[in-house]
Amino acid sequence: MHQSPSEHPELKALDQKLFELVRGVEILAAIEPKNFREQKQAFFSTNFSTNPQFVYAEHEVDIFQRKRALYALPIEALPDEDLTELYSDIVESYVDKLDQFRSVGTGDFVYDSLRYFGEPTDKDVNNADFILHLPDDLEPSDDRFFNADEMMQFLSDFANKQGYTYDIRTDDRMIANALVAGSTVKINSHANVSETEVSALAHHELGVHLVTTLNARSQPLRVLELGCPVNTTSQEGLAILCEYLAGYLTLPRLKVLALRVVAVQSMLQDRDFKRTFVLLKEQYQVEENLAFTITTRVYRGGGFTKDYLYLQGFHQMLNALETRKDFNNLMAGKVSIECLPLISRLIDKGYLRAPQFISPAIKEPQPIDEVKRFIAHAIK
Repeated sequence: MHQSPSEHPELKALDQKLFELVRGVEILAAIEPKNFREQKQAFFSTNFSTNPQFVYAEHEVDIFQRKRALYALPIEALPDEDLTELYSDIVESYVDKLDQFRSVGTGDFVYDSLRYFGEPTDKDVNNADFILHLPDDLEPSDDRFFNADEMMQFLSDFANKQGYTYDIRTDDRMIANALVAGSTVKINSHANVSETEVSALAHHELGVHLVTTLNARSQPLRVLELGCPVNTTSQEGLAILCEYLAGYLTLPRLKVLALRVVAVQSMLQDRDFKRTFVLLKEQYQVEENLAFTITTRVYRGGGFTKDYLYLQGFHQMLNALETRKDFNNLMAGKVSIECLPLISRLIDKGYLRAPQFISPAIKEPQPIDEVKRFIAHAIK
């Protein structure tokens, strides 16, 4: 029987070793504040006058030993130069992530975050300004609201209809309304979310983040579970694109993405939670619970710049959808647009597989009204 290229013994061994070395290095989990609700209550009770003091879980990772082991992997022995490039880039990316991991909760974290995710450019800020100046009455007011149990039922029905494998549970320590970690769907037990927003979350969290996890796990190699370097821009952009193609990307949602850009910029300039919160609340008239959530997202860990990437990612993915024949390979795992040509070549050579699941919004896009189409294409 003909052996698949991915069964190459040195490749399989290296792939598995890399996976074991970086298992548990989950930045999003590491920067989830353990005392989010208590600190929110304290911040509101002092009339926004004292900055929250978030605390984070301890970790048991020996950073130096992990880095040394990553650099010792025999990547130069791989049987294909595309594999060598992919694995080298992923090793470098995880060395940077280990630095972030080590500095969670310290003053160094923001610099490690900047090195990994960068910071908003003038173009990002201009995109945010454009969206924040759009009139609010473009959007009809929303329908009924769902609590956590109703969200769980809705998201379960969505996943079952698509044939996804998943676990689902509520969590009372979350900042977001819903998120996917691996193949576990977590729902904020305090959630109260409009029907349109729940539909958007289904296409964002399940239609993209769960789909790319399931596709990565069905690969002969585990490397796409770890993901291409800084795949966040592409993966979050893809998730916003699916909200848009499914017909659930609302103007209030776009404005939240724009406010995140403003908040990251304020965090980098002011380094003061209170000032960023008050900026959102007073200058942009953001409701105070939402202002607290957006501000917490960018200050968590000590300063996390990732949140400015969503609008940029949406622009990149809309452009890729219209120009790239191999677009669907972005769903083969945690793939970035920069790595897409490389991943497509590795699929053609048989080292990787084309995606098993395609996001439902990509398979069957809904008609988009002209105003939303104009706004989406005006983001540069």
